[in-house]
Amino acid sequence: MCGICGLVGQAGRGDEAVLARMMRRLEHRGPDENGTHQEPGIRLGMQRLQVIDPQGGRQPISNETGTVWVVMNGEIYNYRALRRELIAKGHRFTTNCDTEVLVHLYEQEGEAGVQRLRGMFAYAIWDRERGRLLLVRDRLGIKPLYYSLLPGAGGSGTGLAFASELPSLLEALPSRSVNPSAVAQYLTWLYVPGPGTMYEGVRQLQPGEWLRMENGRVETGRYYHPSMALHQSEAPPAPVASPRRRASEADMAERFLGLLKDTVQAHLVSDVPLGLFLSGGLDSGSILAMMRLVTDGPIKSFSVGYGAPADRSYNELDAARLMADRFGAEHTEERLTPDAVTLLPKIVAAMGEPFADASAIPTYLVSEVARRSVTVALAGIGGDELFGGYPRYLGMRAAARYALVPAALRRWAGAHVAPFLREGEGSRDQLGRLKRFLRDGQRTLPDQYGRWTTFLPAEWGLSALTGDCLAGGEPEATLGAYHALFDRWPAGDPADRAMGLDIQTYLPDDLLRMGDRLSMAHSLELRVPFCDHDLLAFACSLPPSVRFDGWTLKGFMRKALSRLLPPAIVNAPKRGFQVPLARWLRDDLRDMVRDLLGEEMVRRRGYVKPEYVRWLLEEHGAGRRNFADQIFALLVLELWHQSRDKAQPA
Repeated sequence: MCGICGLVGQAGRGDEAVLARMMRRLEHRGPDENGTHQEPGIRLGMQRLQVIDPQGGRQPISNETGTVWVVMNGEIYNYRALRRELIAKGHRFTTNCDTEVLVHLYEQEGEAGVQRLRGMFAYAIWDRERGRLLLVRDRLGIKPLYYSLLPGAGGSGTGLAFASELPSLLEALPSRSVNPSAVAQYLTWLYVPGPGTMYEGVRQLQPGEWLRMENGRVETGRYYHPSMALHQSEAPPAPVASPRRRASEADMAERFLGLLKDTVQAHLVSDVPLGLFLSGGLDSGSILAMMRLVTDGPIKSFSVGYGAPADRSYNELDAARLMADRFGAEHTEERLTPDAVTLLPKIVAAMGEPFADASAIPTYLVSEVARRSVTVALAGIGGDELFGGYPRYLGMRAAARYALVPAALRRWAGAHVAPFLREGEGSRDQLGRLKRFLRDGQRTLPDQYGRWTTFLPAEWGLSALTGDCLAGGEPEATLGAYHALFDRWPAGDPADRAMGLDIQTYLPDDLLRMGDRLSMAHSLELRVPFCDHDLLAFACSLPPSVRFDGWTLKGFMRKALSRLLPPAIVNAPKRGFQVPLARWLRDDLRDMVRDLLGEEMVRRRGYVKPEYVRWLLEEHGAGRRNFADQIFALLVLELWHQSRDKAQPA
């Protein structure tokens, strides 16, 4: 794993120290060594975490003639097979690392070579003879890459700067203006959706996207889209009459287990110690089972829980211990009483931009624990999006049927039943889900799903935000884009369309972004086997009736894994990576909330209306409503602003 950065064309000219500053901001991603390549028109930098070929894999790496150079962040899991093929075609390798494959594959197949890669990656290739920079991001967005078009020295010429993280890229920018529309998006989704960022003029390369800059001209395009997975894998036999249905589902289960075993084995390629984030849930448990099938060696696993008596119901430590014992893992668990006041600024700094998914807290902590023993860890991110793990997917299927109920009856239920259902706390708030379901029963399916996955309370909606914040119209535009993604996903079942939307948005912009930043904050490489594109192709081939067998979340996956995992794991309800955030905001973080979200501060920032914040705090503090997510988002935004204000040049 590495951090990469670079300057192309006239970018950064007149400030020759800018590349060094960009690299310093990436040292946590690659503390083992660094390297640069500089020539007219290009400056490349990287910070390396030694994982594959620790002694010989120094970057940047060139071809035999020094005309093609590459820096890469990530891992290519099929690099050994590609290396053998390229050597047979006459290419000469000087290292045993996966990065060198990229330059020779580019020589052999050009830009189309990315189609041959299996892995997680963000890379930059410089082709001197063509004067071309090529930036590429992996198919599902596991590894990040940010960029900005810049004027050259004195305002002449065109240049481009890129980096693995925003703080590094900011070192190359002449101005660092916050985009108020991005703040509105953040308060709506708890993250800033790609390809935008919190800063004017800064973009993310999208999953499966490439950018080419050649002779000052910039083009972007897609080499992969998740919907391609629907055509990548031959669909399994249709589940029809009972003997044939049992046979076809048995075949699908065998195929799934074989694919999962294959992708886990591929993700174990490493020349340094490797482990697993073990939550006790189905996803990490299945990865552990496959790790044991493909290796007889020691497996290190890691879990964190909460030590405070009031928070122990959020622990999954017993389930994780059960799994570790079942498969002989060397298990490390820590019961923590996090000092949230001290911890939150560290997480905000690690993310580099406002990010309010509270799962960031345990992700940061388990990464810290794991890094004491290993350099690489596997995690179960992606299993819910591929195999149907969120209650909202079943909610979409139910909503499609509820739409057949007479409209007058749906209006009556929304007006006279929903208001009297009291919302609880935590991810298993069944009454809260029912309330939202009835309240939104008059809306279209994409509109309902949009409301279930956004965080501005129904009583306020966009009216909670100020005119300045809404000036760009970004929340409405993004909701419209989400509706289009929902509708365009080529599947008839609404649950499939919801999952397709999440694979394109929530997975890369929330879960994978969080996993990358918070593991790399501790110089830990995180690998995510469920985000393998071959496994995605299989998941997309499953009919909804099989995926949600018996209207069960991950019904197919549970049945397929029942022969490997203990019944207590297979039959356990969905929990998620939970934190007792609602209680913390009332107790541990109460003083911080009062200090940072006072009316004067809220007015000074000018993003939300003070009366909205006052209402949130009163309702949550009295226990009438659970507004933990909304308050946490405002808290993180203020912490980010304060850290940014301190970092601004005088």
